[in-house]
Amino acid sequence: MKKIFKILLPTVLVLLTFGTFTACSGNDDPTPPPAGAGQEQAPTQPDAPTPPDAPPVTGDALRVGVSMPTMDLQRWNQDGENLQRMLSERGFVVDLQFAANDVPTQVAQIENMIGAGAEVLVIAAIDGDSLTEVLAQAYEQNIPVIAYDRLIMNTPAVTYYATFDNFLVGQMQGEFIRDALDLPNQDGPFYIEFFTGDPGDNNIFFFFPGAMSILQPFLDDGTLVSPSGQTDIMTVATPGWSSENAQNRMENLIALNNLTPGGHALHAVMCSNDSTAQGVTNALINAGFTADNFPIVTGQDCDIISVRNMIAGTQAMSVFKDTRVLASNVVDMVAAIADGRAVPINNTTDYNNGVFYVPTYLSDPIVATLENYRELLIDGGYYTEAELYG
Repeated sequence: MKKIFKILLPTVLVLLTFGTFTACSGNDDPTPPPAGAGQEQAPTQPDAPTPPDAPPVTGDALRVGVSMPTMDLQRWNQDGENLQRMLSERGFVVDLQFAANDVPTQVAQIENMIGAGAEVLVIAAIDGDSLTEVLAQAYEQNIPVIAYDRLIMNTPAVTYYATFDNFLVGQMQGEFIRDALDLPNQDGPFYIEFFTGDPGDNNIFFFFPGAMSILQPFLDDGTLVSPSGQTDIMTVATPGWSSENAQNRMENLIALNNLTPGGHALHAVMCSNDSTAQGVTNALINAGFTADNFPIVTGQDCDIISVRNMIAGTQAMSVFKDTRVLASNVVDMVAAIADGRAVPINNTTDYNNGVFYVPTYLSDPIVATLENYRELLIDGGYYTEAELYG
């Protein structure tokens, strides 16, 4: 479709579809403040550009480029498939590409999408700081960009951001550990280790502080203790969100601190997602832990392997982020762009990408445990029994 519009720079039209959300970040630094901060307020960066309005699109079917990080994680396969199906059902032409978790590949694929005439880009970035140059091409050609579940940093080219409330995800994980160990009513000490995700993924600056907003007071008063002493975000980060990397680090922690059933006690491992949780679980099983004495292990995404681990007693919980909901919200955003309507967003103050506060559409996560996984995942149609139980 030939683009016949020009992006203007007035105030973004805001459709408050879910009301005011709990803040995750309100600083120039993308790291969020403590929970409860950042209520609705004007951005504080006087020199930040106002994000562009979505332009109307007319003519033939809108071409949408969808860039996903990798096919190696179940999560991104589901996101890509959901987006392709839902966008196609709405009459859009979809170019879906997976980048094998390789930044140059993702950059090249996005360049090809732009060259092939993509009129909207939906991008789940491998590294949120590595797309500035290629997205400058999109910006120059007035192509709206929706950052998908990972905020793209340090560029004015991001038009919208669609994600879950990721600070809340971390809070849910911290609250689960707090409640399972009854920390407010116990003296401790309870022993815990920490794992978060890739340092190039801006989401860890919401997941991990969200969890620590709940757990840090118990670390401060000695109710919780990290045997390794590793509690800062960059030390506990896991490159590539890799299960292998998480397993290797957990095995090192086990060896260095004698974290075995007959050695130093270990009560919990706070993992920001399921792929890191699976690596941790593998290491703990290899060290001799069983379902009878397994530490509390948290996760996120309800990957099939992790749900099976919950059933087996080797993972305590996972935060369910229904990718069908997120994909549906993004399709609604694309349709609004195509129609020239106000794009549905519900947060304008919390997600600063280093240039401006990106208009955001937040979806709600849900805690999944052994008690409710069937209702959420099987009855809800996310998985079949055959998929979960083999």
